[in-house]
Amino acid sequence: MATGGQGGGAGSGPLRIGIAGLGTVGAGLVKLLRANAGIVGARAGRQVIVTAVAARDRARDRGIDLDGVTWHDDALALARDPDVDVVVELIGGADGIARRLVTEALRAGRPVVTANKALIAVHGAELAALAEQAGLPLMFEAAVAGGIPAIKTVREGLAADRLNRVGGILNGTCNYIMTAMRESGRPFDDVLAEAQALGYAEADPSTDVDGIDAAHKLAILAGLAFGRPVAFSSVHVEGIRGIHALDLTFARALGYRIKLLGLARRREDGIEARVHPCLVPEKMPIAQVDGVFNAVLVEGAFVGRLMLEGRGAGEGPTATAVAADLIDIARGNAVPVWGRSTDGLTQVEALPRTAFHEEYYLRLHVQDRPGVIADVTAVLRDHGVSLRSMLQHGRAADDPVGGDAPSVPLVLVTHRTRESAMMAALDRIAALPAVIGEPAMIRIEAG
Repeated sequence: MATGGQGGGAGSGPLRIGIAGLGTVGAGLVKLLRANAGIVGARAGRQVIVTAVAARDRARDRGIDLDGVTWHDDALALARDPDVDVVVELIGGADGIARRLVTEALRAGRPVVTANKALIAVHGAELAALAEQAGLPLMFEAAVAGGIPAIKTVREGLAADRLNRVGGILNGTCNYIMTAMRESGRPFDDVLAEAQALGYAEADPSTDVDGIDAAHKLAILAGLAFGRPVAFSSVHVEGIRGIHALDLTFARALGYRIKLLGLARRREDGIEARVHPCLVPEKMPIAQVDGVFNAVLVEGAFVGRLMLEGRGAGEGPTATAVAADLIDIARGNAVPVWGRSTDGLTQVEALPRTAFHEEYYLRLHVQDRPGVIADVTAVLRDHGVSLRSMLQHGRAADDPVGGDAPSVPLVLVTHRTRESAMMAALDRIAALPAVIGEPAMIRIEAG
């Protein structure tokens, strides 16, 4: 694939980049390119230098010297700057100025590097077509899992294999919260506040804790693994707000840990793409990935299963991933956005949750009286749901249901069953007079 702009492809002159967005990652990229100028230049075959930036607040101290660098108040000006060969978009967001900048840069003949997972997940199909029509690279290694080379691994390193599964722990904030809740027994709200104080969670944590961030990354990985973009709107998404400390206690007793996972599978009838909490056997390698670390799982017909682990966010890891894309552009290396031509390439809708087929963990709070378990198991039997095990403890001091009515937590683990049957059974169980509050359901990922 050819590159455009003023020296955007391989050449002897410096590769001049313009950075839109000088937050943590943007400033980190400037630091990295300067601190490692010799390493980057040797591997790129030419210098990679920052010639222009665009950001809102010129007075903000970012810890970098921008003397001699052109400052644009309007990010779109980077697409037209004659001293910019490659535009690096680090603004974020699926729409607005970020989308306009990437579109304008490609139309102006400039390659684009972005760390914007939302943009690629939602608009990747149309942007890929635009890049291909222009003969330009659109690169986004930093959009998924920060310093883990997930994009290159899936799209290029495993290009010859038929990939049947991809996913993993794709959000460090959620993994930190689940780890801290498990280790300390503290409730979600307390651990979230701690994560915010440590800088692991945003002031508005919704995108992270509600699973949206992980879903963006999963949609991208699934598109690369299966050779066609997956419609982001069809990805099933659940977050971690509903996970109670009691669930982590029961999970440990059953030999599991709870992780927020993104899972995409190729099936005969379509593609599964879903993000939700899972009980994972504690002996599995991914169950041992704790704190802010990410893990990307890939499974292929010939390569088998592999797992990449590392820091999925932060200044250093993300800037390193952006710089890797810049080195590829400097050397004239580029591959199609989705690993193949966009001719005739259309988005695919992921299968609905009613098509899932899993084992399930159910936590109920029930009145402490005879006959309750029989009532619950009768409903499960009516819907063809078979039980594998059951746990019943005394009332917990931190009972999430609360209230004055005497109740006890009851945990049921099912054999594999259709989620449509599980959903119907839960509706009936929730309506039983002896069941207090809403039942909690967590899928079990054993493979």
